[in-house]
Amino acid sequence: MASHIVGYPRIGPKRELKFALESFWDGKSSAEDLQHVAADLRCSIWKQMASAGIKYIPSNTFSYYDQVLDTTAMLGAVPERYLFPGGEIEFDTYFSMVRGNASVPAMEMTKWFDTNYHFIVPELGPNTKFSYSSHKAVSEYKEAKALGIDTVPVFIGPVTYLLLSKPAKGVEKSFPLLSLLGNILPIYKEVIAELKAAGASWIQFDEPILVLDLDSHQLAAFSKSYSELKSSFSGLNVLMETYFADVPAEAYKTITSLNGISGYGFDLVRGTNTLDVIKSMGFPSGKYLFAGVVDGRNIWANDLAASINTLQALEAVVGKDKLVVSTSCSLMHTAVDLVNETKLDSEIKSWLAFAAQKVVEVNELAKALAGDKDEAFFSANAAAHASRKSSPRVTNDEVQKAASALKDSNHSRATNVSARLDAQQKKLKLPILPTTTLGSFPQTMELRRVRREYKANKITEEEYVKAIKEEINEVVKLQEELDIDVLVHGEPERNDMVEYFGEQLSGFAFTVNGWVQSYGSRCVKPPIIYGDVSRPKAMTVFWSSMAQNMTSRPMKGMLTGPVTILNWSFVRNDQPRSETCYQIALAIKKEVEDLEAAGVQVIQIDEAALREGLPLRKSEQSVYLDWAVHSFRITNCSVKDTTQIHTHMCYSNFNDIIHSIIDMDADVISIENSRSNEKLLTVFREGVKYGAGIGPGVYDIHSPRIPSTEEITDRINKMLAVLEAKILWVNPDCGLKTRKYAEVKPALTNMVAAAKLLRTQLASAE
Repeated sequence: MASHIVGYPRIGPKRELKFALESFWDGKSSAEDLQHVAADLRCSIWKQMASAGIKYIPSNTFSYYDQVLDTTAMLGAVPERYLFPGGEIEFDTYFSMVRGNASVPAMEMTKWFDTNYHFIVPELGPNTKFSYSSHKAVSEYKEAKALGIDTVPVFIGPVTYLLLSKPAKGVEKSFPLLSLLGNILPIYKEVIAELKAAGASWIQFDEPILVLDLDSHQLAAFSKSYSELKSSFSGLNVLMETYFADVPAEAYKTITSLNGISGYGFDLVRGTNTLDVIKSMGFPSGKYLFAGVVDGRNIWANDLAASINTLQALEAVVGKDKLVVSTSCSLMHTAVDLVNETKLDSEIKSWLAFAAQKVVEVNELAKALAGDKDEAFFSANAAAHASRKSSPRVTNDEVQKAASALKDSNHSRATNVSARLDAQQKKLKLPILPTTTLGSFPQTMELRRVRREYKANKITEEEYVKAIKEEINEVVKLQEELDIDVLVHGEPERNDMVEYFGEQLSGFAFTVNGWVQSYGSRCVKPPIIYGDVSRPKAMTVFWSSMAQNMTSRPMKGMLTGPVTILNWSFVRNDQPRSETCYQIALAIKKEVEDLEAAGVQVIQIDEAALREGLPLRKSEQSVYLDWAVHSFRITNCSVKDTTQIHTHMCYSNFNDIIHSIIDMDADVISIENSRSNEKLLTVFREGVKYGAGIGPGVYDIHSPRIPSTEEITDRINKMLAVLEAKILWVNPDCGLKTRKYAEVKPALTNMVAAAKLLRTQLASAE
């Protein structure tokens, strides 16, 4: 019985890639230094999987930024503004596409399906010039082979690549992206030919787009693409991999009828109906089935006994020699190695499996099916599951009862948003086009040192509070000097917006090195929700009150919303996610009420990940949106009309859920807009009426590029063409923690200048 891993974390067990990237970007190290770190990481991953007994080991899954961008590089599909001269893509061009440069902005970034991972959206059109411009797949295969390891090179499949792309600027939105198949397939053929010449025996095409609701034309593109590629597959085994949800029956029928494909990979964790589809529709004779029974997106130890039952059911359909044990998706969505967690509670630790442990689980399942079962390993796994199920630390009856009672009301605020905005304006007295930022300010090395030393008990609480207070005071003074209207305290006490709250809520556990890549060098350390959630004490009131006392201007209280805390955590899998979300909502509600009682007049409850959790299949989306929107409303349903509730969302496609966003009934919403080239504004051009305050981002904070006053003014004017001036706010796309003060100060200066210029023009027009 063989074993397979779809993909593996590339950031490194201690974020080695992150630090290498940032050092290179800051000019402190060379391209050769970065490449050396990357090679060491790749080789250690391959060796680890080989030593664990994995047969089908992936290559070409390592990336300096993301795998879609790597495909863009392979195809040479670089937008014209980056002046790519052709040939092999170098780092200057590659990183300009993701970070922008002094002359041109970065490409759009959005979420990878329903995960917190991001990808750079390809910009394509009829005039896009394609050429084989990155030989990364072949060079990495050869690199592994030199170690004596035969790998499976992995590609984003041609149909998924095109359907995740967007028409380039100036190209009609109706442009049929699939019409470019004939342009890109020759390049795939070139790569395949080079891999065959290098000795590859298997290649893997990731086609996760198959789990979406595709129409007949889109499904036909699979038949067209893989029929065209079939001749190139001679002498190769080809795996088509899907993940994140069930493959619908029509899509299953389409792909399993393809010639030239040797095997199919299915997510049997989130694809809860896939087993039934395989049983009812059958499986093509002689083909391999790669069974994704080990969860690639969560950190709970696999239920080995349940997985064996699933695998045996599949074995009866496809035969023992054609069944391969696999992960449900790439392990890049999990933390790297549980061995590095020396401070984690031992009982909770026994319930977990990170990427390294999941590799072992895959191989032990394969061995057990082949008749070589490790009884001790399986017994320890069963004991851990029994411990988790019976542990008193998991369940809190009082919390369960309170959350259950929430379903009896929709928790709407008593007054409509128009009346609330009038009441708030009388109290806040803000100018037209009020300016604000969205929470965090730059996280300096000194600030990180203070937090690190406080956690290590190297400085006293008094010293810590003094240092954080001084930082808040500097941030407040800077905003006053810049003449920003509604201030933030900069969040110097927080390393991460979700981790900070999880540390103060019951039912959460935390890791030291449980890092997961979000994009490029950006890593997050998701909390682990293992039990019922409650708030033992106030979490932000001390800092928000302190900051408000430093200024006469409105100071936002900054909270993370329940849906975002849920979606950016590793969530317990022993109850519905909606139940856990309601518990978090109750905890945040208490914090909102305490902030209001402390005199905080503006409270921002970020729901950056609301869209991210949307199920991939349309038939499942309304149920999610109902409880997600309800959870947000619970948090602020009891505040006074004069207390202004803000929320913030970023880096997803919000246009298709705009009505649910309106149903959240926030007083003001800020949404990423500039990096996606004002895509958000199209919903308002198409007639959607929005009566609450709204702040579409006026500049991209994920790029070091500093926008000019003229550029920001132009962007605000585009907003004024579809939104009333009285509801429009002026703010960046997102928080500023990833930027440096040398970038933030001039960017915010230009932002405020643009708002003031337009206020003058609007006043003159009246």
